[in-house]
Amino acid sequence: MRQAIHALKYKDVTALALPLAQLLLETVEPMRAHVDLAVPVPLHSRRLRARGYNQAVLVLRELGRILDLPCLESAVQRVRDTPSQVQVGGWENRRENVRGAFRCQDPRVCGQRVLILDDVCTTGSTLVACSESLYAAGAASVRGVTVAREV
Repeated sequence: MRQAIHALKYKDVTALALPLAQLLLETVEPMRAHVDLAVPVPLHSRRLRARGYNQAVLVLRELGRILDLPCLESAVQRVRDTPSQVQVGGWENRRENVRGAFRCQDPRVCGQRVLILDDVCTTGSTLVACSESLYAAGAASVRGVTVAREV
C-alpha cells in the first residue's frame, strides 16, 4: 500500500487512483446513505503547482463516479503552506502544523453531510483541521476516510 500511494503521489502513476478508490468501497459504501457530498483534503497551491495534481482529488473522482457521490473538489482551500506532515514529528506538532491551515467558504456545504478524503492518516490532525473548516462553513456532519492508515 505504501508503494502504491508513493507512486501515485510522487511518481505520477495516476492510473492507481481507480484501484485505490475501489479499495475504499468496502468502507465508504455502508456510509453512502449518510453522506451528501465529498471533498478532498486540499494541497496548498504551491505544492499543487509543483506536483501537477492532488492525489486525493484523483481518488475522490473515481470514488464519486462509482458511488454517484457529488464531489466538491475546491470547497476547502489550504490557505497556509505548511510543511508536509511527514516532516513533522509527534501528534501535538502535527496538530499545530495544520491548525488554521484550511478554509471553506463554499455555501454548498451548509447543512450537508460531508465526507473528507485523504490519502494517508497518521494522527488524524489533517482530517480534524479540515473538518473544522467544514463545520465553520455550516456542514451538518463530517466523516473522514483515508486510503491508508500509518501506524
